[in-house]
Amino acid sequence: MKIKNFTCSAIYIILTFLIFTYTAKAQDNPPRLSSKASVSQTVGYTDVTVDYGRPGVKGRVIWGGLVPYDEVWRTGANEATAISFSTDVKLNGNLIPAGRYSLFTIPTEGDWTVILNKVDNQWGAFKYDQNEDLIRFKVTPVKSNFVEWMSFRFDNMKPYSADLAFEWENLSFLLNINTKKD
Repeated sequence: MKIKNFTCSAIYIILTFLIFTYTAKAQDNPPRLSSKASVSQTVGYTDVTVDYGRPGVKGRVIWGGLVPYDEVWRTGANEATAISFSTDVKLNGNLIPAGRYSLFTIPTEGDWTVILNKVDNQWGAFKYDQNEDLIRFKVTPVKSNFVEWMSFRFDNMKPYSADLAFEWENLSFLLNINTKKD
């Protein structure tokens, strides 16, 4: 009987130690420097969601520096930015089937290339494969007020359309989402 009580007590002590050790270890991991963010909007009958990592300027040179020109960029930090549509849409006039896609860009000093890639769960652009691109099209960023933390938001809401606005540092661009069936 004493052995049984000793065994139960020992197991209890070991389990308690493991729980406290695991909890303490979990607190050793600091939060991400670029927090995760998500923005969603129903446009017409379509749910649109953008999931992204939100980097900060932090006094750095962004365009042509931290984000090199003429290279594929994840359009955020950490995981590649993902965009999803619950129904077919037109994005800047291009037909996009319902689904979830990685959103990449190729920044330049002029027009940028926007890319929707069919592989929706990627870390950065390290394994980006151009053969998986659904579509590429150009946008022209404009100078804007300073924005420390990169963000996406929905603007210019109408019954069947909206603009998805990208803003960071001193640049912004719009992606028009149209859900009306022709």
